[in-house]
Amino acid sequence: MKRLFLDAREMEHPQPLERAITLLRELGDENYLYMIHYRNPIPLITLAKRQNFTLLAHEQSERLWHILICKNKEINLNRLLDTNIGLE
Repeated sequence: MKRLFLDAREMEHPQPLERAITLLRELGDENYLYMIHYRNPIPLITLAKRQNFTLLAHEQSERLWHILICKNKEINLNRLLDTNIGLE
């Protein structure tokens, strides 16, 4: 699986959503979006659910969210969660 990574913590609104949508268009069965954000991106999650993507939104701390999205329904996103990302 290839990870398409997006660190949205320093981006201004609406850049995180725009960039995430661009990456979602690139998703196939062999890759996934891994986004870190300072908050839970509800509009992105809503959009992904409407388009039948598989997703995981994990709050690691008050200002660190891990959002994983993929097309492949057989992928266990919990296994791809890396809580070391974003702590550098």
